[in-house]
Amino acid sequence: MPSNTDITVAQLSRLIGLPDSPVLIDVRDADDYPADPRLIPGARHRDYRTVSEWSRDWPAPGAHAVVVCQRGLKLSEGVAAILRARGVAAEVLEGGFLAWREAGGLLFDPAKLPDRNRDDATVWVTRARPKIDRIACPWLIRRFVDPGAVFLYVAAAEVKAVAERFGAAPFDIDDTFWSHRGDRCTFDTMLEEFGLRSDALDRLAVIVRGADTNRLDLAPQAAGLLAASLGLSRAYRDDLEQLEASMLLYDAFYRWCRDAVAETHDWPGHVKKGA
Repeated sequence: MPSNTDITVAQLSRLIGLPDSPVLIDVRDADDYPADPRLIPGARHRDYRTVSEWSRDWPAPGAHAVVVCQRGLKLSEGVAAILRARGVAAEVLEGGFLAWREAGGLLFDPAKLPDRNRDDATVWVTRARPKIDRIACPWLIRRFVDPGAVFLYVAAAEVKAVAERFGAAPFDIDDTFWSHRGDRCTFDTMLEEFGLRSDALDRLAVIVRGADTNRLDLAPQAAGLLAASLGLSRAYRDDLEQLEASMLLYDAFYRWCRDAVAETHDWPGHVKKGA
């Protein structure tokens, strides 16, 4: 039975990809981590031996954190206890990384991530005035890969030069790694390269692909995503404000893809008179 400072695999899996997902800290040691360097979505790998140093600035006091080691024993217990002593609401993943993996929990490959800047964030750059892919991809990165990622929107002709000069990863632009491939859009590319595969994300990918490539027949929801995205583009002059406003849109589509595809809604047409 888990203690009041443990979180189960099932409980954590319901939080992954949501706006209030906890800070995830992987503290597997030098023997266990290289054997499978994949991470739970949004997690960062940290050396348990230097917790007194890195925990001075992160996570912030009051944050909800989940600490993951190989089996959910001494390393995660010790790090979580130190974090709690510093005001962080830290829990231990019951059974650790092995339990998560054995349960088929979602994992991503951090090897494809661009280098981090001095603020320990990945930086990405794309064309200004985003519509579909250039919003969907930042949503995916912030929710499942790097919650602190920075996104730059610049003139289309300057994307590659800005990427080179400022150490950013260009995306959704021709002749770059993070772009369309065949009939698939950049969102598909990111799912493939990061190894992010789940029924919900696969379902969302079809909707994004349909809206982004004008193949609205791929999914009934694609037309709705396109309409909402174009409306948000008209509503916001500032691209970063549009991105922040659009995060909720993708959160809603993701939750529908994960939890509500079988649910229907209709007007109650058979209400008894006088009821």
